[in-house]
Formats: sequence, structure tokens, C-alpha cells
Amino acid sequence: MKKTITTKRQVTNVSASAHALAYTIVPKDLAGHMYLVTLDIAAPDADGQIVSLPAWIPGSYMVREFARNIVQIKASSDGKKVALKKLDKHTWQAAPCKGALRITYEVYAWDLSVRAAHLDQSHGFFNGTSVFLSVHGQEMNAHVVDIQRSDDVACKTWRVATSLPELKAKRYGFGTYIAANYDDLIDHPVEMGDFALATFDAHGISHDFVVTGKVPNMDMERIVADVQKICETQIAFFEPRTKKAPMDRYVFMTMVVGEGYGGLEHRASTALICNRTDLPVKHQAEMSDGYRGFLGLCSHEYFHTWNVKRIKPAAFASYDLRHENYTSLLWVFEGFTSYYDDLMLVLAGVIDEAAYFKLLAKTINMVTRGSGRTKQSVAESSFDAWTKYYRQDENSPNAIVSYYTKGSLVALGLDLMIRAETAGKKSLDDVMRAMWQKFGRDFYERSLSGKQQGLGETEFESLVEQVTGVNVRRFLDKHVRGTEDVPLASLYADFALQVNDGSASKKASLGVRVVRDGNDCKIANAHEGRAAHVAGLSPNDVIIAINGLRVTAADAADSLATALGRYRVGEAVQIHAFRRDELLTVQAKLQTDDVPAVTLTVQAAGKAASLVRPSFQKSGKK
Repeated sequence: MKKTITTKRQVTNVSASAHALAYTIVPKDLAGHMYLVTLDIAAPDADGQIVSLPAWIPGSYMVREFARNIVQIKASSDGKKVALKKLDKHTWQAAPCKGALRITYEVYAWDLSVRAAHLDQSHGFFNGTSVFLSVHGQEMNAHVVDIQRSDDVACKTWRVATSLPELKAKRYGFGTYIAANYDDLIDHPVEMGDFALATFDAHGISHDFVVTGKVPNMDMERIVADVQKICETQIAFFEPRTKKAPMDRYVFMTMVVGEGYGGLEHRASTALICNRTDLPVKHQAEMSDGYRGFLGLCSHEYFHTWNVKRIKPAAFASYDLRHENYTSLLWVFEGFTSYYDDLMLVLAGVIDEAAYFKLLAKTINMVTRGSGRTKQSVAESSFDAWTKYYRQDENSPNAIVSYYTKGSLVALGLDLMIRAETAGKKSLDDVMRAMWQKFGRDFYERSLSGKQQGLGETEFESLVEQVTGVNVRRFLDKHVRGTEDVPLASLYADFALQVNDGSASKKASLGVRVVRDGNDCKIANAHEGRAAHVAGLSPNDVIIAINGLRVTAADAADSLATALGRYRVGEAVQIHAFRRDELLTVQAKLQTDDVPAVTLTVQAAGKAASLVRPSFQKSGKK
């Protein structure tokens, strides 16, 4: 049979014929966290069909070796066993067979994150990269997936949430779904369980908001109202005239836990994880920091619908999921998204300007805290994401910079620079819309014909000049390819706004970040050149006493701050600490906490109608 899928992301006839690849996935053992997957290949390679599982998932730049979770795998044809030879860590080849080939395998799913697969009595979740083998040579065929309900009584009332188009399944039901090709198949995660569900429209596009996990008195109505505003603002941002979204349906999938935070973007959905306390309670008017952060996460992943999922670096135009794909442009794709995620909150009216600048100050402080920003550029950080950013250790603040946070400040700096040099006629918004029109708008249609196009490694600079007339080479040399801080104070001055760096805290500090580890107050990071580092303390050292008084672990950070609160900057204190099982005694000269408190003020009344999107003003600055 044929099913015609007509969407705003692609228009194609997808055939569920004899040449389609057919998968069946069922939660086999909830307590054992095991999915059973069957793959039927109607026309296997006559020389022996090769299959493999991806080594990483797009959007999360670390090789994760998903094939390690395949517990057992076997092949058969016409009821007879077919030999499987393992070629490398994630690739198998079946012996030649005359008829259809069936591959059956079990996948262990106990990764409670947005990146892999999870299964227990409360719910099931999976990304296609964790469970669906790729059939070499047939990646462009239609892929049909039969999502089956488990016989376990715990699954009796489960529903299915996914942005995969239904074939014979009903919306939210078990049954068959269809994907145009393998790339499409692995870009629609699936959630199964007794989830809370709300639906809203944003410029005519249906959006589902799914929440899995217990949240007493959750204010779903408020969440939906806020997220709807964010979605409508972003759709209108990229398509101000038509307000046309690039998908015909979108699904937010949120897993609520005791402690966790993160998200992963997909072409028509996102998988989120958050703290239970982040979500609002009914009849609670004020906005908590946790909820504000959650809305920022929703905004970030939704913005990726355009910037990353469709506007891509050339290196990602066609993913090679067997090994790392390198680009120096993640500061554009993750950093710019990080700039716009909070900005969209205030433009949508979800938060006010004061809250926005509080978030901006937090970002500035995060960037300036670590000395790694003076050693690694954001271009280098992007390229080294696979080995450094996604594999951080205790020395990372002293060695690397985040292409998310500094990338967002680069975006802000570019936005202000473009607005100033064009007297407010152009902005970074124009650059984003130009990238959308050139690289993103028809991305999936082009992908079906193998004509994907992405932003070249050296193309951004010329694109900005073409769109705005502004030469940004010097700026990029200093702040992207180089390690200089973005000069926000001077850039904001062009808008009659003043950035007050503030004074560093006068509180005495050791220059460490500590965490609670059981009953211990353990150093997680020791900032380079700060008091603890100079005194000889290191990450993983356990602070037990300062000047003979115990430092408790009830709340490690508060306990240490309380202990240091009795001393002034410049005083020397004796610190007892354990390094492994050896007692250390050091003398530390306390320093100030060097993180400034950033504020913005209007230099002259009436000069700026908005601190967020100010009108250009001649400030006298040359």
C-alpha cells in the first residue's frame, strides 16, 4: 500500500510496499529495561546484508557507542538461522540468503536522559539512534515501525507520543508509523506511558505538550499558554510575512525527575528533562527561577527547529553517524540559539526586561568566571566539542570556553554592532532570516535528492556583509577566532545604555566550586590563580576544617561560605583537607570573589524605548 505524506517539511510519496524496511519494537522486560526489536528486510543484499547502529546522536556531540547496549542479536531467513559476523563495534554482516532477512535483537534501556533509551514500569522512551539498525544500501527506503504494547499489566493504560507520521496507528496509540528514510526515522523520539497531555495551536500548527512523571498540582494551563507564545514568536521571527512553520505538527516531550536538566532537538519534536520543582503549581502567580529556566529550555530547543535541524553547518548537511563530524561553527548554531532562547522569552511577553537582563548577567558571569576563555576560542571550542566540551573534567573551567555561553555573547555583540553601524536598519535577525532562506527553508526536500546544502566553515563572515553591509572580520578575529572578551560595555554605549560591571563581591573567597559528596565537602573545581589553587588545593580534595573548625556537608557551598564569612579579604586561614586518605594542611590567603554583578542603565531619559531591542541613538561614542 502507499501512504502519501504531505507536510510543510517535505512532500513525498512514501511507499509501504515490499521494499519498505519493517521494524517492530516492544517493551519486552520492564523490570529488566529491555526492548525487543525485530527488523524485516524484504530484499537483503545478495552478498550479505550489512547493518549498523549509530555511534552518536545528532545534537549531542560525543561518541556514545549505542551498540554496546545490544545484549543479543540473531538473524534468520524463512525460519532458518543465518550467520551474523560482527565487523566492528557497531556493524554486523549477515550471510547471503535467498529470501527475506529477519534480524532480532534486544536493547538494554536504562539511560534516563534525552539522548538514548529508557524503560521501566513507569514509562518507555527511545531515540531511534539507540534502537533501530541502519540497513546499508537501503537508507533511502521507506521505514515502517510497529510500536507494540507490552503484555505487562503496568502498560495497560499507556499511550504513545511521537511526531512520527501514523500509518495505521491512531494518534497517541500503538501501531504502525512511517518514516521517509532512515534519517527521518531516527529524528522522531518516542515516549510511551501514562503522560499528561495538552494540545495547542501556534499559527495554525498543532503542538502537543507531553509530561511524564509525577508533578502534584501542575499548572499545565499556564505552561501551555507560555509555550504557545514562545512558539508563535519564533515562527513569526523566521517567517514574518507568512508565519509559516517548517513542520505540520510538533511535540514537546518532558520527563520530570527529582534532579535533572537538558534537552535535545529534533525536526518536529524535542525531548526535555527537568526537575519536578521547575514546573509551576496551580494558583502560584510568581515565576520561579526554575520555571523561567524551563521556559528557556523549551525556547532553546524549539529555536533549533530552524537553526541546527534545517540551517546546518556544511559538515552536518549529511551526517556520518559512525564517527565524529567536525565543524568550527557550533558557536553559530548553539551559541546563537542560546542568545535567542532568552530573548524570545521577553519578546513573547513571557518575562520582563528586568528578568531578561538578570539572565544575561548570569551568562556573562558564567563566561568571565573561568580562565579557559583566555586559552580557547569559541571556534576551537566548537571543533573540540567531541573531546573537550562533552568530556569535561575538574580542570575544564581553566582550560575551555563554552560555545553556548560565549557564543551567545558573540551573537549579542554582533547584533549590537550591526544595529549601530546601520543606524538600526539591519540586525542579526536579518542574518538569521537570510540563513533560513538560503540553507534551511527547503532542506528536507533537497535531502531527498541528495542536494543538501549547509553553511560553509568560512561562509558566515561574507554572508553577514552581504546581508547587512557590515564588515565583521575584525570582530570575528578577536572574539571568535581569538580569545578576547566581547566588549559589551562599548557596544551598548551606542544605544545610550550603560553596562555597569559592578564591583566584585567583597566577601572572602577561596576561588573554588564545592559539592556535597556523601558527608564530605569536596572541591569540584579550583579556579586557576585563586586562593585555593595558590595554596596547593586541588579538585577532589575534601575540606574538613578551616582554622580548626569543621566544615560540614549539609550544604557544601553554604557551609563553606558560612565558614569563610567570619574572615576578611587578605586574611590567611589554615585549611585541613583530605586528598584521598592523606591529610593535608595548607595556608590560604583569602581573595575577593571576582564575579561582577552586571547591570544596565539608560544614560539619558527617553533615549531607549526598550533595553532589549533599543532604537539606535547617537551617544557621542567614536
